[in-house]
This record gives sequence, structure tokens and C-alpha cells, in this order.
Amino acid sequence: MDAAFTEEQDEIRRTLRTLLRERCGPDEVKAAVHAAPGYDEALWRQLARTLGLPGLALPAAYGGVGCGVTELALACEETGRVLLPSPLLATAVFAAPLVAALGTEEQRAELLPRIAEGALTAALAVPGRALPEALGLVGARDGARDDVWDGAQAGSWAGGGRAGGVQARPDRDEGTGWRLYGQVEQVLGGHSAELLLVAARAGGYARGRTLLFLVPAEADGLVRTRLTALDATRPQARVELRDVPAELLGVDGGGSGSGDEAAEALAAVGTAAAAVLAAEAVGAADAALARTVDYVRAREQFGRPIGSFQAVKHRLADVYVAVQAARSAAYYAAWAAAQGGGAENTEAAVAGGLALAQALEAQRTAAAEAVQLHGGIGFTWEHEAHLYFKRAASDELLFGPVHRLRARAAEREGLFGAADRAPYGGHDGRGGNDVHRGRDANGGRDAQGVQGAHAGQGRPDGPDGPDGPDGPDGRDGPDGPRKAVAV
Repeated sequence: MDAAFTEEQDEIRRTLRTLLRERCGPDEVKAAVHAAPGYDEALWRQLARTLGLPGLALPAAYGGVGCGVTELALACEETGRVLLPSPLLATAVFAAPLVAALGTEEQRAELLPRIAEGALTAALAVPGRALPEALGLVGARDGARDDVWDGAQAGSWAGGGRAGGVQARPDRDEGTGWRLYGQVEQVLGGHSAELLLVAARAGGYARGRTLLFLVPAEADGLVRTRLTALDATRPQARVELRDVPAELLGVDGGGSGSGDEAAEALAAVGTAAAAVLAAEAVGAADAALARTVDYVRAREQFGRPIGSFQAVKHRLADVYVAVQAARSAAYYAAWAAAQGGGAENTEAAVAGGLALAQALEAQRTAAAEAVQLHGGIGFTWEHEAHLYFKRAASDELLFGPVHRLRARAAEREGLFGAADRAPYGGHDGRGGNDVHRGRDANGGRDAQGVQGAHAGQGRPDGPDGPDGPDGPDGRDGPDGPRKAVAV
């Protein structure tokens, strides 16, 4: 890869940073989140019309700028630096690529130009708080083969045809169209978005498939409630759909069970979104670090700046290394995603998941150190340190956790078999092979289940293997081998 940015990319970053520095300080951020839409509408219009931010990665044929994932990641690094409240993530990173990938030509021609010019905001509604699972960032919680998009397994996060989730049925009264019924608990920007992309299950359990539907904000039966979120700069909403009329995004293939285009498109969007989210987290971590460095240079104790103390220097040096490493990983993930290939681009998917995990860790570390090193003022509501801390905690809850991001990347890379995945893979989440169930390669049983395999607890009803008696703590004795599997 070419690590150098082009003049156009540098100009995008420089222009956006200058504008946000003038219009999006801590006081402006706190004021914007209390507005009805949860963001500064005037600033959003300026970003859309002057810089073309929502259409940055959309094709020029639909009114977009015609750039790619790398430029969008650079832009989101700058928005993350100031914790910009805006519909950029929900509209440009999640919704617009799905319309471009799945929509009919008529739908793309109608929606994408309005999104590109900032006249239309959109949000993706995925049932069950399963956004990272739907985007393929993490594995399925129920042990389903989430790397195989077939039948009911592909949309288990969308309800799977069982109770819960959002259900879709053809509108028999009108003869065309669909009706949606269900509830989505967490929708980023869902209370103010003018268009919702709702993932729903159609066709029951045996022949069910996951489809995406377009629901306008004024649809009958749609109830949206803004939630009190940990991170107010990422407003969330509960969306209730009570027999709501909806338009199918794209064309229904009939639900043969051989493939799930919506799930595959979501996974492809997740590959690019991981790189963008990683860059955004890096921007927030870098800003938290910079603010902390400025503070420890000015704050004096015992007649000298606290930044001159060796302990403080070491802590900030560790944060700096973490941020720079996360930045490099995010840039590489953006470059890999820009090469194309969609959900089949394994290299980009692995790089994106690992970059997001590393960026979330760096963001959490930088935010925690910012609060600690600012001392008493860092814990107050009036200071901005808590904004970065809440963003770090919220991001990991929304798009992580970190260990599941890394586990999913390991699965994609083929480091573990389908039965070896823990803690959510295998049979009912216990791991699927003999080793994972506590049986060593030669037949000796030393533990039961994944927890037993990690803790080494002996199986009370299991006989000793032929290689030697169990040790006092449940592990194989000195004459028998031990087998440990950890993710």
C-alpha cells in the first residue's frame, strides 16, 4: 500500500479540521445535543453543501463526491476529534451504502442525490441490539454459523422467524408493498432520521430470509422515542412498528434459502464501517491525549508543572504509543476496504475488525487517563473530559466488545475451526470438539466445557485418561499431557 495521502485527501482533512475547530467547541457540542434532532442542523447543512460530507463516498452519478472509504475515514477522524453530533455515521456510513448496494435504479436515483446534498437523513434499524452482529463485526451469540449466510441462521439476529425482532408480511389489502410489525431498541439517530432502513424477517422460520425495508418518518403506525443515552453525542431511539407500510429495498429473490443478499450487503458495509469507526475513535483518542498534554504542561504542583513528573510522562507516553498504533491500523483497514471485494474481501474484514478493536482500546485508555490526570476538575460536568470518556464507553458497548471483535477476526482468518470458537461458537456456546469440551487429544478428560478448559476444574464424573491421573486442581497429572485452547 502507499502510505502517503494525496493532496486531495490532505485538503479534505485540513479544511474539515479548520471548520470544526471554529464551529464545534465543547460548549457548542453540549448545546447541540440538547436540540430536538440531537445535532446542530445549521452546521450539518454547511458540512453537506460546502464540503459534500454526506456524499463523500457516493458515486458522482448520484450527486456524490466520488471518493471512497479512505476519504470518509479521514473525515470521520476529524469529526471524532471534536465529538461532532451529526447524522453522518447513520446516514453516510450505514444507510447510504446499503441503498447503493441493494436498491433498484429508481430507488437509488430518488434517494442517493438527496442524501448526498444533505436534504435526507437516514438510519439503520437492526433488531435486538445486534448492530455489530448484523454488520459482521462480531460473531453470533447463539453459536450459529454466522460465517454462512443461509436460511434462518443468516438472520438470527433479526428475529429468525421466532418471536421478537421485526416481522414482515406482504400487504394483502393493497396487493403490493409490505407491512412491518415489531420493535427495535437502539437506532442511532432514529428519532430524527427522515428515512429508516429496517431489517426484518419474512417468510417464517423454515424458509425465512432477512430483508431491508424503507420506512419514511411520517409512516402510519411508526412510533419513535428518543432514549437517554450514555453518550449524548450519539443520540439513540426506540422504534416501534405497528403494522407499518414499508417499501422493500431492492428486489426479493423469493427466499429460496440459498443466499441472503441483505445479510451479505450488511457484512460488506460492516467491513468499511469498521475502518471508519476505527478512524473516528482514533480522532477522539488523539484529541483527549492532546488536551491532557496541554493541561499537565500548565498545571503546577510543588512549584513545577505536573507534566514534568516522570510517572506522568510514562503514562502519557503509553497513551501516545497506543494512539499511533491504532491510527496506523485504521489507515491500513481503510486502504484495504477501498480495494473493493465487498464481503468476500477477507483481508479488509480482518483488518477492519482488528483496527476497530485496537482503536477502541486506545480511545478507552486515552479517555481514562484524561479524566485521571485532569484531577478533580476532570470529574466535573463542566469539563469536557467526561465527553470523551462517555464516547469511549459507548462505542465499545455499541460496536464491540473488543474481545469479540478480535475473536471474529480470528475466525475470518481461519485461526480456529468452527467448533473451536469461544465463548459464543461451537455447540450451544460450549465449543464443539473434544479438546474444547475438556478431553485431551489422547482421551483423558481434564475439564468440562469452555469454562472448565480454561479454569482446569476436574470433571467429577469423568474417568482418568490413559495417560495419567488427574492432578489435584483438575489438570492432567505429571504423566499426562495438557491441552489448552483460548481465544
